[in-house]
Amino acid sequence: MTKPARALSILAIGLLVSACASADRGASQSGQAGSGGESAEPSASAVATPGAGQFVNPVLRNFPDPDVLQVGDTFFAYATTNYLAASGSGSHIQAARSKDLVTWERLPAPGVLPELASWSGMTPLFGPNPHSATWAPDVTQIGDRFILYYTAPALEIPRPDGRPSQCLSVATSDAPDGPFVDSSAGPIACQADLGGSIDGSYFQDEDGTQYLVWKNDGNCCGLPTNFWLQELNADGTAVIGEPIQLEGLTNDKAWEGRVIESPQILINEGRYYMFYSGNDFASGSYAVGYATADALEGPYTDAEENPILFTDFQSAPELGLAGPGHQGIFTDDDGDLWMAYHAWQNTAIGNDSVGRHLWLDELLFEDGRPVVDGPDRDPQAIP
Repeated sequence: MTKPARALSILAIGLLVSACASADRGASQSGQAGSGGESAEPSASAVATPGAGQFVNPVLRNFPDPDVLQVGDTFFAYATTNYLAASGSGSHIQAARSKDLVTWERLPAPGVLPELASWSGMTPLFGPNPHSATWAPDVTQIGDRFILYYTAPALEIPRPDGRPSQCLSVATSDAPDGPFVDSSAGPIACQADLGGSIDGSYFQDEDGTQYLVWKNDGNCCGLPTNFWLQELNADGTAVIGEPIQLEGLTNDKAWEGRVIESPQILINEGRYYMFYSGNDFASGSYAVGYATADALEGPYTDAEENPILFTDFQSAPELGLAGPGHQGIFTDDDGDLWMAYHAWQNTAIGNDSVGRHLWLDELLFEDGRPVVDGPDRDPQAIP
């Protein structure tokens, strides 16, 4: 199955900090929010108490780069694991499950991906200590198998700055809670000369053709960032043909800073909507926008109202939120679209020990334009 998308209010962006969002996307602590769960308070602000059948954001603590998949009557969420917590722990990808999208049970270590591929492993990519440097999981179900696409270091494939390239890999499992096994002999996508390939997502077109979509990691090395597309084989474990650069999508707008990332495609009434994040993930300027096209390969046109999910610095203290992004799109039991995204606590921007929390807000289409009903800190009806 494919997954849906999110968006949001509009911004009076003042100063946007330009980006370098190729660093880790960390997470480790446990926590839940909403009815019946432990509160994942992002600030000391007063928070309304949810009533019966309601929840308040955020719903899960320290759970960045979220991806949500429904299997039967259960939702599974997958996220990046903090590289400090992952050092030696084997928890390369974290995961949780829920019946209502609000109260979550974390899956215990060693997690859904106990071992990396033979070509990957620990690396001091973002600091002096070796760590797994894995992030941005995307899980889909193809037939009776579950396919995990994720980013990992290719230890023997250097990028332009001489460090290991971050590349895309694929692992499979018979169950959504794993364990996923990565038996690949090499990355499924790795554009080392363009900085690497990260943030993979699955997309199935209306004719049934399956694709892997990703971003080249150019911002690691002073290069442009673009989005790419390549056809997948029937079981989703290998690519076919050559990668195609999607036309009209690059980091050329002020709000995007030096990077666009987290590409995810959604079809609505015959049009292609590319949702993506831009700017520095470790800042309050991280935000979400979208672009549209009449054909899958483009050309895509950026929405005039971008970004649609961003930090309103006037309301940030009240919301307790900053830097929302890395959207994941899914449908609830009623077929309504929701956007899962992470955001920093507004008083702890860039602080991995506090982390980025998981928020959920409904995604609506109004006259062909996606609108995210959020960031919303008020009580909402449970999806």
